Amino acid sequence: MAALQPLADAVAAIRADPGRATVVTDFDGTLAPIVPAPPDARPLAGAVEALHTLAGRYGRVAVVSGRPARFLAQHLGIAACPRLAAYGLYGMEWTDGEVIVEHADAAPWRTAVDGAAEVAESVAPEGVWVERKGLSVTLHVRNAPERDEWARSWAEARASVSGLALHPGRMSYELRPPVAVDKGTVMTDLLAGAGAACFLGDDRGDLPAFDALDRHAAAAGAAVVRVAVRSDEAPAELLERADVVVDGPAGVLEFLRALL
Repeated sequence: MAALQPLADAVAAIRADPGRATVVTDFDGTLAPIVPAPPDARPLAGAVEALHTLAGRYGRVAVVSGRPARFLAQHLGIAACPRLAAYGLYGMEWTDGEVIVEHADAAPWRTAVDGAAEVAESVAPEGVWVERKGLSVTLHVRNAPERDEWARSWAEARASVSGLALHPGRMSYELRPPVAVDKGTVMTDLLAGAGAACFLGDDRGDLPAFDALDRHAAAAGAAVVRVAVRSDEAPAELLERADVVVDGPAGVLEFLRALL
């Protein structure tokens, strides 16, 4: 388990050389509270303003999420702040607020994803919500936890016949192209030539970003800060790996404002 740092010490390491520092955060459960219907999620009041200000002061500021890039662009005001980067679907697409760019290896799988979504919508039992994301499809069981076994079994079977990769999430199962892209690969790209860096996240999908910070610290000798967002659903491994633990999106906003 990492030795937790005081918030003041953690932000001081990032603020020491802001022009070379990198600040990256997840969206759901981090910038935005978890809600029953994912499309209803919105950043906590003040979070977007904090990110825009940070983007004007730090070398790189980005949001990396399982959300589609278009959703992130809309709700983070990317068009008004082009220095704030948005990576959707774990890095399979990204945007400057106007153009959505898809990973070249992921795009050919759109037909398979659409097919999986159509079948899921036709057979999903009541309470299981099928979310189409373009290059991926997610089965949500938050509102019907008793359907978890059905969703897992169906997603496993569909992955085996379609070639799509299954990624279990928090009360969800996602099918996406079998492309070697995740929050860790995005973070690695963002850290190229960078100095100090931090990443804020709340789920297992954020652990690859922590791994990227570890590699950056070892290779560049840079200060890194792994920030875990505590909740009733936060995985123990994430909390154990963290340098700083904050409570929910409100704690994330406090951390971001401390970087200003």
